Amino acid sequence: MKLTGALVLLGAALLLTSGGNCGLCPALKEDLALFFGATVPDYVDFVSQYRNESAILKNAENQKMCVDNKLTEEDLENVKSLLKKLEANPLC
Repeated sequence: MKLTGALVLLGAALLLTSGGNCGLCPALKEDLALFFGATVPDYVDFVSQYRNESAILKNAENQKMCVDNKLTEEDLENVKSLLKKLEANPLC
């Protein structure tokens, strides 16, 4: 997955921002943190809290492995930097 793909995922995540304080909802923030920083089993365990279906868990595992294998450290730092900027932006 290229940086562009990661940015598309983040753009989709922006559609799910909460209306109260314009911040990312806590579950989404945790999901993104695990997706871009944790191990595959940790991410799959997190997803299983919300949808414990084999097809969904297998898809989550495949996506996480793809991110781990394709994104460089620089890509991951760019994604994390973007998330911090989004969270800090008062205009959201």
